[in-house]
Amino acid sequence: MKIRLVFSVAIYLGSYLPLSLILLTQDVRYEFLGALPCLPLKGVCELPLKNPIHNLVAISVCAGGLVASLFTLHLSKPKDLLEVHTAKHVPADLMNYVLPYVVSFMGLTYGEPEKVAGFLVFLVWIFLITNASGHIIMNPVLTVFGWKLYELEFSYASGSGQTFTKMALARFEPEPHERRAHATLQDVLILGEAR
Repeated sequence: MKIRLVFSVAIYLGSYLPLSLILLTQDVRYEFLGALPCLPLKGVCELPLKNPIHNLVAISVCAGGLVASLFTLHLSKPKDLLEVHTAKHVPADLMNYVLPYVVSFMGLTYGEPEKVAGFLVFLVWIFLITNASGHIIMNPVLTVFGWKLYELEFSYASGSGQTFTKMALARFEPEPHERRAHATLQDVLILGEAR
């Protein structure tokens, strides 16, 4: 199944929810934390953030992207069968995600629009590369929800017995010689229940 561009963007942005939370904590005006909570009905209410709109938009967009990622995985209904030959757990491609996190600790704040613009250009290029590679669904944040990435050597149950190697996402550890239902999102297998 080919993922539509809108879902690809959403899945990609969902992987940066932790980054948006890091930027939020760096944007807090800590001198306001000890103050009494504001009551909007009694007067002016000020959030203890230097750039509240930027933070709330970033967190909302990234959280929505994570929900879209989980929804996309839920929609992929594994139907066809494959037989597992070998399965090797591999860490998700963290390099694409580690660099932006490192950048966030090197002085990136929402208060400097030129740095934010440069960072957005950087993220767009990583998205284009990741999407073109067919691995947009390999979102490291999904590990929090039990999904792991495997390098799978397998053959299709209805095929000629020819062996293939692909990346696969599963919520369990695939075992050799078991038959599993699968679906495909771009170039990544989504494994379902054993049959």
